[in-house]
Amino acid sequence: MAEYTIKMADERGRVLEQTENGVSEAEIRDRFAQQGYYVYSIKSKGLLSGEVALPRRRKIRQDQFVIFNQQFVTLIHAGLPIIQSLELLIKRQRNVFFRSVLQSVRDRVRGGELLSEAFEAQKVFPKVYTTTLLAGEKSGNLEEVLERFISFQRLAVSFRKKLISSLVYPALLVVVLIVMLTFLITFVVPQFANLYAALGAQLPPMTALMLAIGVNARQYAPYAVAVLAVVGFFLWRWMRSDSGSTQMDRIKLKTPLLGDVWLKYQVAVFSRMLSTLLSGGLPLVPSLETASESMQSRLMAHGIENSTRSVREGRGLARSLEETQVFPEMSVEMIEVGESTGALPAMLNSIAEFYEEDVQNALATAMALIEPVILIVMGVVVAFVLISLYLPIFSLGAGTIH
Repeated sequence: MAEYTIKMADERGRVLEQTENGVSEAEIRDRFAQQGYYVYSIKSKGLLSGEVALPRRRKIRQDQFVIFNQQFVTLIHAGLPIIQSLELLIKRQRNVFFRSVLQSVRDRVRGGELLSEAFEAQKVFPKVYTTTLLAGEKSGNLEEVLERFISFQRLAVSFRKKLISSLVYPALLVVVLIVMLTFLITFVVPQFANLYAALGAQLPPMTALMLAIGVNARQYAPYAVAVLAVVGFFLWRWMRSDSGSTQMDRIKLKTPLLGDVWLKYQVAVFSRMLSTLLSGGLPLVPSLETASESMQSRLMAHGIENSTRSVREGRGLARSLEETQVFPEMSVEMIEVGESTGALPAMLNSIAEFYEEDVQNALATAMALIEPVILIVMGVVVAFVLISLYLPIFSLGAGTIH
């Protein structure tokens, strides 16, 4: 964050000049324009004393955001006004980017904007959060709505950490395998190639193949890395597009073992999110629209968008989701029961809990199968490399190489 000198005029035409802290000139200009000032010029005075230049982060860590909301709710519950609560939290915030965002939110609220509008204008907060704030403001029950959102975020963070922790060991095994193979092929194999070339020995086909792979890998490795980098870049760009992301989701669904786990995880996230929005007093259609925009899976998001159109036309949620052919049959049946009994938010919570537990069990089973497979592959590959390299030495020892 840096200091800027801003020259502006108020509604009466009085010219003012003052120093403000902000992330960029555009952010400062937008902040004061929202308050009704006419901005003449903005000049940078450099970074604040004691600060270093940091890249502008476009995302705020989920656990950090949960802590902020917990403190925010506590201050509101204690009776402090929203602006004063924000000012206290700004002083306590150590993250430079997050602090500047909160300062912009405070200034916008002070200028007359709704809290939900001020947060939405920052373009860094999830849609489900700003929509939840809007529902709380309309119902006059902001504190309760925020508490529901915090519960949702806590469960999401906890569940995500469990998923990541269960994937750490298999990922570590894959990294070790790649490093080991890279070392053997690019360093060890060429050494053996020089040795056998000096001996002038006739090599078995398996050894000749391995030496050819090692020598060529070392020679063409920079070109291979460059090609992989280019292909990876274009693949990444394609995956960020709507069609590419949707196609990747279809591929994930067809992946053995993990495809079913991925689908259940997305259903759990959707159910928990929709339950939170409905419990906050938001109508079904806006809740579905918010959920579709907040989903990471584009395939799931498109399915929810189609369901939203059907619900808007008067059809039931369960039947609308069933027609997408994306949601599991059990989730559709449970939603139908929730609709018929008038307890849809509670039923959605039950669906989320059911699938979260199912995902954890399925993932544990999948990892129990994947880990031995990785170890076996590692053993077979390393054994093949070593045997192919040492086979001529064994033959030499037996006196069979001439």
